[in-house]
Amino acid sequence: MSETTQSTEQLGINTVRVLAADAVQKANSGHPGMPMGAAPMAHVLWAHSMNYNPKSPRWPNRDRFILSAGHGSLLQYNFLYLTGYALTLEDIKNFRQLHSKTPGHPEFGITDGIEITTGPLGQGFAEGVGFAIAQKHLAARFNRPGFEIFNYHIYAICSDGDLMEGVTAEAASLAGHLELGNMIYLHDDNHISIEGNTEITFNEDIQKRFEAYGWHVQVVSDGNDIEAIKNAVHNAKHETKRPSLIKVRTEIAYGSPNKVNTAGAHGSPLGADEVKAVKKFLGFDPEKSFDVPEEVLSYYNKVGQRGAPIEDEWNKLYASYKEAFPELAAEYELMRSGKLPDGWTDKLPVFKAGEKIATRKASGKTLNAIASSLPSLIGGSADLSPSTDTFLNDFESFTPQTPEGRNFHFGIREHAMGAALNGIALSEGMIPYGATFLIFSEYMRPPIRLASIMKVRSIFVFTHDSIGLGEDGTTHQPVEQLISLRSIPNLHVIRPADANETAQAWKWAIQHNEGPVALILSRQNLPVLDQEKYTPATELEKGAYILSEAQGEPQLILIATGSEVSLIMDAQVKLQEEGIAARVVSMPSWELFEKQDSSYREKVFPKNLRKRLAVEAGSTLGWHKYVTDEGDVIGMNTFGESAPAEALFELFGFTVENVVKRAKALLSK
Repeated sequence: MSETTQSTEQLGINTVRVLAADAVQKANSGHPGMPMGAAPMAHVLWAHSMNYNPKSPRWPNRDRFILSAGHGSLLQYNFLYLTGYALTLEDIKNFRQLHSKTPGHPEFGITDGIEITTGPLGQGFAEGVGFAIAQKHLAARFNRPGFEIFNYHIYAICSDGDLMEGVTAEAASLAGHLELGNMIYLHDDNHISIEGNTEITFNEDIQKRFEAYGWHVQVVSDGNDIEAIKNAVHNAKHETKRPSLIKVRTEIAYGSPNKVNTAGAHGSPLGADEVKAVKKFLGFDPEKSFDVPEEVLSYYNKVGQRGAPIEDEWNKLYASYKEAFPELAAEYELMRSGKLPDGWTDKLPVFKAGEKIATRKASGKTLNAIASSLPSLIGGSADLSPSTDTFLNDFESFTPQTPEGRNFHFGIREHAMGAALNGIALSEGMIPYGATFLIFSEYMRPPIRLASIMKVRSIFVFTHDSIGLGEDGTTHQPVEQLISLRSIPNLHVIRPADANETAQAWKWAIQHNEGPVALILSRQNLPVLDQEKYTPATELEKGAYILSEAQGEPQLILIATGSEVSLIMDAQVKLQEEGIAARVVSMPSWELFEKQDSSYREKVFPKNLRKRLAVEAGSTLGWHKYVTDEGDVIGMNTFGESAPAEALFELFGFTVENVVKRAKALLSK
C-alpha cells in the first residue's frame, strides 16, 4: 500500500471522527466518543472487508452490517454518507432532528443501509444471530454446486455494554452451538461506560468466555492499527465453522485531548472548545464545521462503487442459476417478493363441532397442515415444542449438519429467540415463528417491541395463556401479560376462542406483512363451536364479531376472548332460560377490531346498548373502553393459585353461575 493511500485512509478515518464530534455538538445530544474510537475498525469493514452496493442497498447477497452499539449511530451514518448511500452531508447535520434520516439510534426503514433497528444494548448482537441462521438456511436450500448464490457474512460492531447484557450470553451460546461461522463481530473494547471505567462492573476474561461458547477469538491490542484489524477480519472470514469475535482495544473519543478515555465523552457533546481541540489534534481547521476533504469523499465513493461490479457478477450467476434450476429460482423469488403461494389457504384445517381441543393443539395441527405449501414458514420454540405444539413433523431440524431444516431449537433462551426471529424476518422473505409460554413473553419483550417498531413479520406464539394451566401456580400463570402486549403499538395480539378461530388466526398472521403478531393459545381443551349454528370463525379477521345473537332484542352484550368464549356461550343459554336476551361477542383481537370502520364497530357494540360484561382470564385493565361506564368485567386482579384448572376457574369466578349473576346485576342497575 502506498504512502498516499495510507495517508488518505488515515485522513478518512479522522474525517469520520470530526464529523461525529460536529454532528453531536450541533444536535447538542448524542454519543461522540464511540464513533471517534471505533472509526478505524469501521473503516476496515467498509473499505476492505464487506461486499455491498450503495446504489442497490437490498442486493440479496450483500454482507449485512449491524451496529449493535447503536448509540454510536454516527459511525454508521458517516460511512453510509461517504460511500455513496442515499444520505447527504445535510442529513449528517440534521442528526437527531425531527423526521431526519439520521435518528439517534439506527432504525430500519428510515435510512438506506440500516439492516435492522438497534440501540437497546445486546439486541443487535442477538439479531445478527437471526441473520446468520437465515444465511445458512438460504444457502442450504438454494445453493448448488457451481452456484453459490448465498455466501454473505454478518458483521457487527458491539460495545462493552452489549457484552454485559444477558441477551448476548444467550445469543452467543446459541451461535456457538449452531457453528455460525458466517458471523464476524468486532468488540469495541474501550473500557468505558456511562458510570466510568468498566473495571467497576466488568472484569471478566472475555476471550475465555467466548472461546467457551465455541467462538473463534482474536485480540487486536491497538484500535488504530488498521493492518492488524484487516488481518483479523481476514482470518475470521476463513474460520468457517465458528462465529468470530475480534476484541479490539480502542480509546473512546480518540482525538479529544481532554476527554479521551473518559466517561464524559460517552453520551454528551464534547463542548465547542473541545471540538476545536479535536480538529486541531487531527489536523483539521478548528474554525470549519462538517469539513469533508474532497480526496476523502472521492476515496470512499470509489470504495462504494466497487460493489456495483460485484453485484453485476452475482446477477449473471443468478441468471445462469435460474436457467439451470428454474423451480428453485421461482420458489426463492416468490419468497423474496413477500407474496404467498396460490392455494395455501385451502390447506387450513376445519375442525368439527363437538370436539374438544386445546388451541395450542389446534395451532400445531394448522402448522403441519400448511407447512408443505409455505416453504417460507420456519420456526421453533424455546425448548418447549412438545408443549407449544410447534414442531413441523415432515421437516428436519436446523442443525450445523442440516441447515436446510425448518424446525429451530432455540433452547431455553427466550430473549435471544425473539431477537433472532427479527433477524430472520428481515432475510429474503422468510416468515419465522417462535414459541414459549405466555408468562415468558416477559423474557422477550425487548425484541417484541423492536419487531413492532420495525413492522417486521415475526410471529410470536404464546401458549399456556391463563390460570387454566393449573397446578404450576402463580409463577407460571399469566395475568398481566395480555394487556402488556396489547399496549405495544403495531403488535397484533390474537387470542382465539376455539380450534377454528386458531386456524383463522394463523391465516391472518401469515398474510399480514406489516408488523408482528402474537398468538395467545390455551393449554386446556376447549369445545369446538358449531360454525353452521353460529357465525363462522372466518370473521376473526374483524377482531370482534357477533358469534351468537340474542333471541329477541338484546338487553346486554357478553364479550370474551379465548377460553372464556365458550363460557359466555353457556351463560347466554342460562340467561335466555330466565328471559334475558344476551348477545355474545367473540373478541379475539382488539387491534383488528379497531381497524374496522365505525359502522361495523357500531353494529357489534351499539352505542345505545351499554350494558356489557367482558370476561377474560387476565387483567381487567383496558376492558372498560369496550364495556363502557355501565358495564363490568370479570377478570384477574390478583395472581393465581396452584390448583387444578377447574378449581381455579371456580375460585376466581369464571363460571356460568357467576357470569349470569354479574349480568343480572348489571341489568338491575
